[in-house]
Amino acid sequence: MTTTLDRTANRALTPGLPARLSLTPKTTLAGQLDGAWWPRSRDLAAELPALADALEGRWGRITRVLVNPGHWPVVPHKVAVTGHVLHVGWFTEQDPDKVILLSYTTGRCDLLVIPPETEPASAARLMTAAALPGSILTASALMSGEAAIGRRMREARSSEDAWETDGGAAPAPQPHPVAHPVVGARMIPLPGRTGG
Repeated sequence: MTTTLDRTANRALTPGLPARLSLTPKTTLAGQLDGAWWPRSRDLAAELPALADALEGRWGRITRVLVNPGHWPVVPHKVAVTGHVLHVGWFTEQDPDKVILLSYTTGRCDLLVIPPETEPASAARLMTAAALPGSILTASALMSGEAAIGRRMREARSSEDAWETDGGAAPAPQPHPVAHPVVGARMIPLPGRTGG
């Protein structure tokens, strides 16, 4: 099988757009991840500059990135970012749902990589979970958990749809009944009130 990658299509979408990123707050609690990154495409050359720029304030100059090539069609050796070149390496043994970024000043930053095609609600849950301080969940564990949540939600919708189409529909809401006068009622005047 041959994979063709149109490098111009994704690059046209990403310049100027900030990285979609969620980082753990600064704390003494160390966790498995330092946050999450939701790239807009699977083109590392197009996506890494915005990520490196977004992390520079907190992590310093990112000099090296490590990925698992399983989710990236092309892994370039070098990517030009603002003011320097970022060296990119890959390891098949690395968690495929994680990217490791290295900085000379701060050290290492491990981020969950949320696939670009992920639904926004799912991505929001993953970004929140990956940014919890002290979390012991790995990137793959978070992705597996989210996949299970997605399955349960689809099954619930499917069951509800089946119930609706099999004649189990709930009755249509009825309007409130019109107030009918009570026949034969008698008015009793309250003490202290006059009038009619």
